Amino acid sequence: MEKERNPRAAKRPRKKVCMFCADRVEKIDYKDLAKLRKCMTDRAKILPRRVTGTCAYHQRELTAAIKRARYIALLPYVSD
Repeated sequence: MEKERNPRAAKRPRKKVCMFCADRVEKIDYKDLAKLRKCMTDRAKILPRRVTGTCAYHQRELTAAIKRARYIALLPYVSD
């Protein structure tokens, strides 16, 4: 007889790994626009941790870096 599988266990997504922890980044640089854009939507909104998989520490640094880049006009506040 074949075992019945639990349908919830099969649909469980893998735990996302923080891209900054994986690269062993000390400080998130506001001038690194490529990395900052990966964590933003096409409308220039900051993506939440549950979507990007970043840890809490790096999410706080990321938010500060994006806001700093916006302030000196490297990134837009909104995009049409």
